[in-house]
Amino acid sequence: MDTLIMVAQLLLGLSILVGLHELGHLLTAKMFGMRVEKFSIGFPPKIAGFKWGETEYSIGAIPLGGFVKITGMVDESMDTEQLSNEPQPYEFRAKPAWQRLIVMLGGIIVNVITGIIIFVVLVYQKGETYYSRDQVVEHGIVAYDIGKMIGFQDGDKVLDINGEPYKSLGELSGGEALLSSGGYYTVQRGDETLQLEIPRGFINSFSDEQSMGQFIDIRHPVKIYEVAPESPAENAGLQSGDRILAVNDQRVSYIDELQKTLSDFKGKEASFLVQRDNQEIEKTIAVSDDGTIGFLNQNLELVTQRFTIGESMVKGTERAFGVVIINAKALGKMFTGEVSAKNVSGPIGMAKIYGSRWDWVKFWSITGLISMILAFMNLLPIPALDGGHVMFLLYEMISGQAPSDRFLENAQKVGMVLLLALMVFAIGNDILKIFTG
Repeated sequence: MDTLIMVAQLLLGLSILVGLHELGHLLTAKMFGMRVEKFSIGFPPKIAGFKWGETEYSIGAIPLGGFVKITGMVDESMDTEQLSNEPQPYEFRAKPAWQRLIVMLGGIIVNVITGIIIFVVLVYQKGETYYSRDQVVEHGIVAYDIGKMIGFQDGDKVLDINGEPYKSLGELSGGEALLSSGGYYTVQRGDETLQLEIPRGFINSFSDEQSMGQFIDIRHPVKIYEVAPESPAENAGLQSGDRILAVNDQRVSYIDELQKTLSDFKGKEASFLVQRDNQEIEKTIAVSDDGTIGFLNQNLELVTQRFTIGESMVKGTERAFGVVIINAKALGKMFTGEVSAKNVSGPIGMAKIYGSRWDWVKFWSITGLISMILAFMNLLPIPALDGGHVMFLLYEMISGQAPSDRFLENAQKVGMVLLLALMVFAIGNDILKIFTG
């Protein structure tokens, strides 16, 4: 069932984005009087379809893309037979270069608009919830394995990133920090202030969503939220709202400290100093074999920020283009070797990002992110992508001379080989991650 939910979310998200992308090409082509022969979500073989006017609309069996076939255009269909005849007024090649440019940018523009709208709506409806810098500085952080790799320790208070203040805990593991050149965190450790450098290629440590949970987290003070039934905590009379101050005279302030202390008393009894209201009481509690006593902790309250529609439009647009900037940085550092190409994911990796639980907020957040990434990737000047067509059209507009149909046909073939190789590589990465865990 988990796999089915992941696949269903991926297919729904891609179908929406591919459909809108190809619709951008279709509408702009028809706007300039071009004949659109086919509009397909998914690649052949065709599952279902119908014809309306001059255009056949269909759904393909391979749901990892789509296409619009415009008469007189050298595209992925490689149908060049018509190019030997004189251009007809309704053909792509017969139209002015600026019109053809708009048609090729149509899908990208729609993906950008879609991404912006999704982020604006999410910001307006949900606002932002986060642990603030002030909370991080007040309570410090818990350092997990990946955090310890660069020198973080439990209790460190992160003051800034690259000398600049930050807003939320999430920014500490964000792409802007991890992709910065010569980046560092300024940390207060006791009475000492020091800098922890972000090593070159450190972002490769975050190979999946689970690894984010192995970096750092905010420290939560110990305060009982709920006592588990028939647990050692209930048997000892602990109540909601109690604070555990010490175990066998060892002071504990935060839940990570308590967990470490309890690990020393597995299967044993220990003396607990507990604060209830304004009084301190002592309890003897039998610690279980797994080092717990059975309660849920009351974590720090998240900061919630709401935005007006105007503020949401600004914030959502910033967030949408922030995705593009981060991916552009990552791609640039991939060419220099700083970011591993193993981070490239295919459909399996994308499905895992959606997750095995259907959460509409997460679904639209990821779909908005993918929409912006698709727009960015499609704009790359690679033949067979929209960006390749844009590159050749700009050359034509600047030089006044269009590349030959033969050249465009061969460029399209090269581009298709490159895209196929990239897809095979991405799927190979996905499979490798499954077996290497």
